[in-house]
Amino acid sequence: MATGKDRQKQLAREHYERQMQRRIEREQKAKRTAIIGSTVGVVIVVGGIVAAVALLGGNDTGTEAAASPSAAATPADTAQASASTGPKPYDAKTGTCDYVKDTSGGTVKDVGMPPTKVKTEPATKTMTFKTNLGDIVVELNNAKAPCTTNSLEFLAKKNYYDGSKCHRLGSDQFPMLQCGDPTAKADGKNQTDGQGGPGYVMAEENLQGAQYKRGVMAMAKTNAPGSTGSQFFLVYGDIGLTPDYTPVGTITKGLDILDKVNKAGNIPGAMGDGTGAPKQTVEIKDVTIAGKS
Repeated sequence: MATGKDRQKQLAREHYERQMQRRIEREQKAKRTAIIGSTVGVVIVVGGIVAAVALLGGNDTGTEAAASPSAAATPADTAQASASTGPKPYDAKTGTCDYVKDTSGGTVKDVGMPPTKVKTEPATKTMTFKTNLGDIVVELNNAKAPCTTNSLEFLAKKNYYDGSKCHRLGSDQFPMLQCGDPTAKADGKNQTDGQGGPGYVMAEENLQGAQYKRGVMAMAKTNAPGSTGSQFFLVYGDIGLTPDYTPVGTITKGLDILDKVNKAGNIPGAMGDGTGAPKQTVEIKDVTIAGKS
């Protein structure tokens, strides 16, 4: 007959097993919704900041923006970006990009597929996010990330980002703000934040020598190559991520806004990596992209 002590041990063991099961479920979900998706040794996605990395990976079904948040580069840079069954990198000979259906199962805001024929000129384009806190302006590297730039331009013209809220803010150790999920509530309560996307994915670009320093805009993705969608992260510090996320542009205006949002802090999320919904709401009102000679 079991003693009271035996019963206590059994209950403790069952409690531990439930905790481990919940942890496994959280980690599996994190992989689906991460922005950057890797670990850095410190709390980031890459290099030294371990936990946050997965965040960046989220793909539109959970883009990894920071832990687990690609640009068009030369074929040499991007050939490794996708598997043979995934989206192919930019083809310089034909001037075409490959956008394929996203089968990861996230929430989709369907606006169709971008045109596959693109131009690498002008070399740069100016992307302006009109937010409730002011304008954030990014110089897009169209020459090295033509497929990503083309996708962003397509989504902007479809008003895809209008009314969306940035759903994930890092910390001083993982200084980035992740946006681009049109379904995110960004209130710290919605468990599906980071899982929304356009229903298509593309290969990562411009990865050779990629660094994620203050002022960089990069695309979020899952751990899998060729999983870049609509989510992106804006870096307001230096992040030691591995070169797996398309660096698509450089912030030329609005870093003060990101600093303000960072100062306000975040609502710690369930992942326990220090990231969470920003306390200071950042809502994208409108997005425009213009060419630059």
